[in-house]
Amino acid sequence: MFDKPKKKIYTDLLGKTNRIVEGTTINGSIETVADFRLDGILLGNFTSQGRLVLGPSAVIKGDVICENADVEGRIEGVMTVSKALILKSSAMVSGEVKVGQLSVEPGAVFKVSCEMTGILPVEEVPKLKK
Repeated sequence: MFDKPKKKIYTDLLGKTNRIVEGTTINGSIETVADFRLDGILLGNFTSQGRLVLGPSAVIKGDVICENADVEGRIEGVMTVSKALILKSSAMVSGEVKVGQLSVEPGAVFKVSCEMTGILPVEEVPKLKK
């Protein structure tokens, strides 16, 4: 008579976006299978199987692993983006970057050692060590 709700698989979550608003600071790591928009500050690592969007006031001080990233804010650390990294004119990225495809708008600050690999197969994307 009553059906148990089915557990959502991660592919159902892709296309839905988590959001951390401006004025929020997180000390620690974030792991998600869904897309993510950050307008606050993350002092720690970020891992997603989806897209990361960093607003103009966003800061990440830590390692980033994701499928796609649109960056308007600041990242300091090691970044692995298996598909496309898009840096808007207000972006500031420093550290190391391994990326499938790269787009940099004029005005962006890009102080990194960069390896552009073409799109990485999922099994080659590194996992963060705990």
